[in-house]
Amino acid sequence: MKSRKNISHQCVVSLTWVLKDTLGEVLDVLDEPVEFLVGGQDLLAKIEDALQGHGPGDTVDVHLEPHDAFGDYDDQLLFLEPRHLFPADIEEGMGFEGLPPGCSAQAPRDRLYFVSDIYPDHVVMDGNHPLAGVALRVSLKVHAVREAELEEVGRGTLGTGFFRMPPGEPPSASDEDPPTLH
Repeated sequence: MKSRKNISHQCVVSLTWVLKDTLGEVLDVLDEPVEFLVGGQDLLAKIEDALQGHGPGDTVDVHLEPHDAFGDYDDQLLFLEPRHLFPADIEEGMGFEGLPPGCSAQAPRDRLYFVSDIYPDHVVMDGNHPLAGVALRVSLKVHAVREAELEEVGRGTLGTGFFRMPPGEPPSASDEDPPTLH
């Protein structure tokens, strides 16, 4: 009889989820299982902790306050920038890795920015994660668990994480790619 592999540090877990705000509004649904590295940068710490010891078929519900997820909203990360520095087809909600040359020198260069408002002469760029300041409820379903391969552990990520660290936090030495949202 084959024993069931449970989640532990430095394993790979295949998950689906439903992500809601505290009012119950669905923010994201992942229907097809995706693999994440436990013990790397793919999952938020509180989610990793909640998953420990669970195995295939288990469902885990986690409540995340903003400080456990994508941080508090910081109005100091809003920047009014000249419209001509951006592509002509710019739309609200578009994301940019850093801001184009000529933008505010106070804007951190290592963040993801989202277009929040467009005016004839200016664009408002928001360096906050889209879920910053939002308490979340996530219902996770474990589909599979396997040992992580040495190469996966060395990279610190499988590169597929929705729950990667928020933009602007310093990446670990093993990060090859900048932090992402999805």
